[in-house]
Amino acid sequence: QVQLVESGGGLVQAGGSLRLSCAASGSTFNINDMGWYRQAPGKQRELVAAISSGGSTNYADSVKGRFTISRDNAKNTVYLQMNSLKPEDTAVYYCNCHSMIGLREYAYWGQGTQVTVSS
Repeated sequence: QVQLVESGGGLVQAGGSLRLSCAASGSTFNINDMGWYRQAPGKQRELVAAISSGGSTNYADSVKGRFTISRDNAKNTVYLQMNSLKPEDTAVYYCNCHSMIGLREYAYWGQGTQVTVSS
């Protein structure tokens, strides 16, 4: 089992910045990919950014050039630096990770942190 705890959400004006953190605990030795998803009211959850254990990254087109994902494997923590925030970035942001045990892959989710961008 892996537990994920997010922090860093809040209210910010358009054009501002926030940094989200997600700390993993429990059986962290099998974690490979980590990432951030978001869900706005009335919309489906969508991938924002992901990072592999080797550091390869993937971003949604809507955040490229504004958001940066990084991870500290020693601390089992993934970060999302969000710059030039827009009102449309308002959502609940969820941390996610995948863990391989044998041939089975497990997905874990954090509880979510609210990000609100005012215009």
